[in-house]
Amino acid sequence: MKEIDIKRIGITFLIALSLWFIPPPEGVTPEAWHLFAIFASTILGIILKAAPMGTMCMMAIGFTALTQVLAPGNPSASIVKALSGFGDKVIWLIGISFFIARGFIKTGLGNRIAFLFIKIFGKSSLGLAYGLGLADMCLAPAIPSNTARGGGIIYPIMKSMAMSFGSVPDDPKTHRKLGSFLTLNSYYMNLITSSMFLTGTASNPMCQKFAANLGVDITWMSWAAAGFVPGLAAFFIVPLVMYKIYPPELKKTGDAPKMATEKLKEMGPIKVNEWLMLLAFFVLLALWIFGGALSIDATTTAFIGLTLLLLTSVLTWEDVKAEKGAWDTIVWFAVLVMMASSLNELGFIGWFSDLVKVQIGGLSWTVAFPVIVLVYFFSHYIFASATAHVAAMYAALLSVGISLGIPGMLLAMMLGFMGSIYGVLTHYGHGPAPVYFGSGYVELKAWWLRGLEIGVLLLVIYMAVGGLWMKVIGYY
Repeated sequence: MKEIDIKRIGITFLIALSLWFIPPPEGVTPEAWHLFAIFASTILGIILKAAPMGTMCMMAIGFTALTQVLAPGNPSASIVKALSGFGDKVIWLIGISFFIARGFIKTGLGNRIAFLFIKIFGKSSLGLAYGLGLADMCLAPAIPSNTARGGGIIYPIMKSMAMSFGSVPDDPKTHRKLGSFLTLNSYYMNLITSSMFLTGTASNPMCQKFAANLGVDITWMSWAAAGFVPGLAAFFIVPLVMYKIYPPELKKTGDAPKMATEKLKEMGPIKVNEWLMLLAFFVLLALWIFGGALSIDATTTAFIGLTLLLLTSVLTWEDVKAEKGAWDTIVWFAVLVMMASSLNELGFIGWFSDLVKVQIGGLSWTVAFPVIVLVYFFSHYIFASATAHVAAMYAALLSVGISLGIPGMLLAMMLGFMGSIYGVLTHYGHGPAPVYFGSGYVELKAWWLRGLEIGVLLLVIYMAVGGLWMKVIGYY
């Protein structure tokens, strides 16, 4: 597809104009309604892939400033407010974490960790699945791009292992031998580990920001404390279920540890830059975990980690400039957060919450809670971007739930977890999906069927185990 699809851009503009000239509903200011028109059309353009996400967001900034919806009659204040998202600390937390992630790839430490786990657990196809998953879990806290983590580190190793055992992408008869099983498992593991840490995937800090706007304070440690137990349960259960419902033909992979050992020998002894990367990783984890007690903010910690890597030359400034994914994320992240936060400030989210509350106000919070989570989860079928989905629905559904009496921390965390695991549903549901689906090991029908089955399983695990666990640790 061309970078700009004129027909889809036209549809997006027509929707925006239609919304713009519709009189605002009672209780909504013209400024809030007009900003909603810009926001909704931006999300629609992203869903339709009318243009790259960054292009859509640049257009949104231009129209927001031009129409002065954030500061009527004051063009200077309008552009300042339109650009306010770039000064948000959450934006820089995720952006800098991308730079730090580059260190794992550049030094080869990410590959070394993956091969070490394969060496230990790779004697069977099930063990190989767990080994690749453990590598992903170890990397998840410091690599917020689950596309870079899954597609750049885990996927090439997974594919290499499958091909070594005769499961070749170009030969459909060999797919079920090992490749299909490992492909889906690696993808599911990536989404599970993404849900376990605030820095596990790019959309998690966006959830943190929206929750803070509604009075729910989430820290790196509080997310990890809530997510680790349901995530760990899913981590152990999903491969076992997949082994039953979508088993590999090859059960024993005794040569995998030998292959991993050979790869490690080729890499040689752990190098100075890898040790320095490992040191920076542990410094980051320690400060993210204990930073609250030391009065060190999570974003400050990210800056400290990046500084360590730059001063030790693990990364150079050229590496930082060349990290296109990070700068791209900073741009669209800042714009979407600005618009969603401004909608809340202008009262639109509160109005929507009251509107929905009138419709389902008779439900107790214990009934409304699973209804909201299920709506959020299965609505992902219409989204090709996890971030667009979070931007479009997270704040609104959280506001509705809180107004119905659902404990804020419980709902904020559960919707946050859904922002990762709903990616299992489709072959376009999350960043790494096109990479894994593109291998050709899994047919479209199988991807969707297994995705629905595992999606329901994950819902049960996170709602039951996660809900009970958050009760135990006092989140509600």
